[in-house]
Amino acid sequence: MNKFTVLNGLVAPLDRANVDTDQIIPKEHLASIKRTGFAQGLFSAWRKDPGFVLNQPRYQGSTILLARKNFGCGSSREHAPWALMDYGFGCVIAPSFADIFFTNCFKNGLLPVVLTQAEVDRLFHECAAFPGFRLVVDLEKQSVSTVDGAQAMRFEIDPFRKHCLLNGLDEIGLTLRHADKIREFEARRKAQHPWYF
Repeated sequence: MNKFTVLNGLVAPLDRANVDTDQIIPKEHLASIKRTGFAQGLFSAWRKDPGFVLNQPRYQGSTILLARKNFGCGSSREHAPWALMDYGFGCVIAPSFADIFFTNCFKNGLLPVVLTQAEVDRLFHECAAFPGFRLVVDLEKQSVSTVDGAQAMRFEIDPFRKHCLLNGLDEIGLTLRHADKIREFEARRKAQHPWYF
């Protein structure tokens, strides 16, 4: 998993509440368990509309998705954060997230940032008002700010999840930090119980 430290990115505003995982990545795009190849399926039903936010030239290359409340509700498909990341997003900012989606984001290196409703409303307004609107998401400082630093908003994050993202550690990476101890255990076990092997 890639480390997440600071993301300075163009913001795409998805002004819809209760976006569920079937809207993020519809079921017909779930044929693979690889973590890549899902960008085309991201919001595929909505992308048929030429006016949809991701079809607008001003939001091409966005790496931060601005969303409304209860983002990622619905089924627990891990493909949803995979699709967002494969498209190029590194962070989703919303007033609230569905629990399973929120957890899946951390497991895959996508940072979900919870800001207040008022802060999110202000960011939607600024994103509409200023073409090329960018934000800086600093995980170490737990802040979201405008590029000029004039506005800074703080977000909370579990310290363990923060540590994992900053160091690029998923569950496998956490386990492999103990590879020497695992090998020692397996060698002892093989000597004690050779019939298992």
